[in-house]
Amino acid sequence: MKDNLIESQINDFSEIDNEFNIDEDDFDISFDPEKEISLKNSRYIKPKKERSIPYNKLKYKNAKKLAKDINFESLDRVFVVVDGSFIFGDFIEAFIINHRINVTEMTLSTLSMSQDNIDSLANLADNDYIQKLNIIVSDYFYSHERGNLIKYMYEKLDKENIFQLAVCRTHCKVYCLKTEGGKHIVIHGSVNLRSSDNLEQFIIEDNKEIYDFIMDYNEKIIDRYKTIEKSIKSKELFNLIKN
Repeated sequence: MKDNLIESQINDFSEIDNEFNIDEDDFDISFDPEKEISLKNSRYIKPKKERSIPYNKLKYKNAKKLAKDINFESLDRVFVVVDGSFIFGDFIEAFIINHRINVTEMTLSTLSMSQDNIDSLANLADNDYIQKLNIIVSDYFYSHERGNLIKYMYEKLDKENIFQLAVCRTHCKVYCLKTEGGKHIVIHGSVNLRSSDNLEQFIIEDNKEIYDFIMDYNEKIIDRYKTIEKSIKSKELFNLIKN
């Protein structure tokens, strides 16, 4: 399947058009000559340097193509491998819009995210695709982005009292979507919301048992580590943050 997509549940692997287009120059790694071990006539081979993918080459169409290829009605389990040109946050937006999914509650647990991810979620919320949104981020991300993306997140997402942000020591990448139609969608794997410029894998499935298990501890995390006191109005909260 094209656009850097591999789906499980395809019995004949030879039928997959696996177009990762991996150039061997992409994996060339530089070494410090003073610290490099002698590799002449050695069984150990120096790994090649990885070539970073410029941001302007990260195409939204990859995420949109994947969203269309997934059968929402029979969403039992799909295993996907994507390369570094894939922005996972774009997939969530494309998946919801393409299948016209009304999400009654979305809970995202991620190590980090980007401004584009926040804008994407704001677009979904502003167009009534999301009724309730929870985000759990790492304390590392919060400490580095408190004066930047965290403020931006509050400004863009804290509307109509639908949003909650929790911060804790997490490395999880799990995304839970409960739909108006009764689906309990869980997406889990190695990917953060923003592109990581690496090969990544994830599974997407409609699985209430896993959803309930994850949300059981997510709700405890949100309750304990929330950053929004909803009894205080948004404008008052913004003033507290600025001060």
